[in-house]
Amino acid sequence: MGISRLFWLLAILSLCACAASSPQEPPAPDRREVVALSDAILALGPGVDPEEAERAARIAFSYSRQLAREYRITDPPLIHNAKINLGLRERGLCYHWAEDIEARLLEENFRTLVLHRAISPDRPFRIEHSTAVISRKGDGLHDGVVLDPWRMGGRLFWSPVREDTAYDWQRAAKVLDARWHAREARRQRATASP
Repeated sequence: MGISRLFWLLAILSLCACAASSPQEPPAPDRREVVALSDAILALGPGVDPEEAERAARIAFSYSRQLAREYRITDPPLIHNAKINLGLRERGLCYHWAEDIEARLLEENFRTLVLHRAISPDRPFRIEHSTAVISRKGDGLHDGVVLDPWRMGGRLFWSPVREDTAYDWQRAAKVLDARWHAREARRQRATASP
């Protein structure tokens, strides 16, 4: 076993000891939580269909719980990430949650709502993080609502994007493009060096 894998294994065991009381499945949201998210989606502006807002909220909560079961979430998010990196779990990184919840909501073919993918780049004391955002049709990412089941281990966190100051949400395409350009510049510098 390599030093890196041994380090991660010891880190997981240490963190598991601290997080032994983590629930196996997030509790079911009560009706008030679904109504609050539905109201937030409806408040995105005129033209949002109330039935679509309610359906999106209901699905966001129920599908987050379903994914927690499918991903076999038993630990806080960073511990689960370490398990994936060690090959002990297959899915459950933030971008898996974002991909899957976005794909599920896209199945609804909303007429008045759109989905966006957002990434908050690395910054001091924060790792890169991905999420899905729902907004009114025609509005941008920053006018929407974050739908983030990763952050609380399968229990849906939601917030208007502008109020979610824990992360610097940007369009996923913009972040990925900047990452590609930085990698390409490093590659070119490496090949240009004698």
